[in-house]
Amino acid sequence: MRPPPTLSAKLVLTGTALLLLALASIGLTLWVTWNLQGGAAAVNEAGRMRMQTYRMALDIASGAPAPEVATAIRGFDDSLNLLAQGDPSRPLFVPWSAESRERFQDVRQHWQALRERWASPVPPEELRPQADAFVARVDGFVVAIETQIARWTAVLHAFQLVLVGLAIASAVVMFYAGYLFVLNPLARLKRGLAALQAGELGTRIEVGSRDEFGELAAGFNEMAQTLQSLYTGLEEKVRAKTLDLERERQRLADLYQVSAFVAKAPSLEALAQGFVRRVRRIAHADAAAVRWSDEGRQCYLLLAQDRLPEELARSESCVETGSCLCGAAAPDARTRVVPIAVAGSGAPALKCRRAGFATVACVPVRLHGKVLAEVDLFYREPVALGEEERGLLDALASHLAGAMEALRAGAMEREAAVAQERGLLARELHDSIAQSLAFLKIQVQLLRQAAQRRDAQGLERIAAELDAGVRESQADVRELLLHFRTRASEEDIEPALRTTLQKFEHQTGLAAQLRIEGRGLPPLPQDVQVQVLHIVQEALSNVRKHAGARHVELRVSPAPHWRFEIRDDGAGFEPDDPRGQTHVGLDIMRERAERIGARVQVRSAPGEGCTVLLELTTAGPGGAHAEPAEAAA
Repeated sequence: MRPPPTLSAKLVLTGTALLLLALASIGLTLWVTWNLQGGAAAVNEAGRMRMQTYRMALDIASGAPAPEVATAIRGFDDSLNLLAQGDPSRPLFVPWSAESRERFQDVRQHWQALRERWASPVPPEELRPQADAFVARVDGFVVAIETQIARWTAVLHAFQLVLVGLAIASAVVMFYAGYLFVLNPLARLKRGLAALQAGELGTRIEVGSRDEFGELAAGFNEMAQTLQSLYTGLEEKVRAKTLDLERERQRLADLYQVSAFVAKAPSLEALAQGFVRRVRRIAHADAAAVRWSDEGRQCYLLLAQDRLPEELARSESCVETGSCLCGAAAPDARTRVVPIAVAGSGAPALKCRRAGFATVACVPVRLHGKVLAEVDLFYREPVALGEEERGLLDALASHLAGAMEALRAGAMEREAAVAQERGLLARELHDSIAQSLAFLKIQVQLLRQAAQRRDAQGLERIAAELDAGVRESQADVRELLLHFRTRASEEDIEPALRTTLQKFEHQTGLAAQLRIEGRGLPPLPQDVQVQVLHIVQEALSNVRKHAGARHVELRVSPAPHWRFEIRDDGAGFEPDDPRGQTHVGLDIMRERAERIGARVQVRSAPGEGCTVLLELTTAGPGGAHAEPAEAAA
């Protein structure tokens, strides 16, 4: 089967037909014009023959020489031959017709007769009538030529009208062909493209031909169908991806909510109870429980539960490892989903079935390869947890494990802090009140002995010493209470230092001065401020007890690192004397300095007062390394 013509072939055929028609029209017009020009030249030549006839008659009548007459006759013969044969070098030929040929033959015959007659002498009175008769025949020939020219002119005019009609018809045909083959298919493609851009993916274009536009329309339809299928599939993919993103968002929100809660839980009970409620809601479980494991994983204690039947919670408040569907997690085990219906006929399975549960999911709570607890989720319908659900439950369990470990570490840290503070308190009590009480005990024994001896002076002296000892102990107790009530400022340590010096002045009556040299460093952390204040108070306490000073000065230098100097103008002592350490509480000050990464140094000499120097190279506990103390002024 012959393939259908293409658009290019159609346009080429149409253009070729119009071109051939135009060339034929132009050729025919040129041919008619050539005939008209040749006829006009023939008319001119025939008119010249009339002139030649009269000239020959005039020459003969005037007795012209025979050679001139012969030349004129030959010229006339040439004109006749030219009209009979035409001139190929220029458009000169007779538009022959029956009448024109007949007239030309008549002219030639009469010329032959006239030529013979004029070859011999002719009377002048006969020349004119003969010439007029011959010219009349030439005029008839001219009229026949002009008649034929008039016909050709009419034909030319008619053909020109036909050409005008053909031009109009060709333009109409071209316009129609352009509309039919180009504009209409292009308009349909444009409408289809606009509909496709508007979202009408079901748009199709009718294929009315098999040319290039037909192929383009078929390609457009195929593209639209592909887009429609892709868009439909894309909607499904977007919907599925949106659901995945929504699940992921919900998962992240659940993780954030649980992590925010476990980070603020004040106690293990509150942590477990809040966690079990949240994990039951996140896992869409009907009930949930958190069981805490002991060190040897011998049993699991029910730490918290949510919506668990009371009887089941009471009977399984403590289960041995492996004796129940719950509490059997190995250190390397993952989340287990146990169908209760196929778990056997043992007592634990029967209890869960009587409670109406069909499935239990056990999530181990592990930290560093150690099982701390287990989260049990109970469902009344059979469920199957996917990888995403299992991963979410494992992540939640890891948050719970981290929170439990943080609570345990916090409790141990608080216990260590309390123990450390108790040790410091014991040292301070031993160095102050305990020694004073021992002194008072000795004085009481001496008082009894003096009473037995009835020594009035001894009794008075011992009573005075007892009164001084009691006052000293009372001052020590007040000073200890002042130390324990010390509070630091979150902004700057200067107000706390001024308050401490004011209380020291009020208690002892000694002049105390605070000098702060420069600014520039960030404020000390609050825990560091507390330890610095305790060290300053301990140094001031030693001044009150042992120095016998009249003036005390506290110098603070924040830059290049924090530096505190407590100077007095008292009696001084020998720092290397071991017996002096109990009097000044150097051990207590050094222990406190070590807790904040600082160093304490004492410079003193008998009779020259004492200087206690505290230096911090960083502002965090345990993070500073003290530089060697400079010599005190």
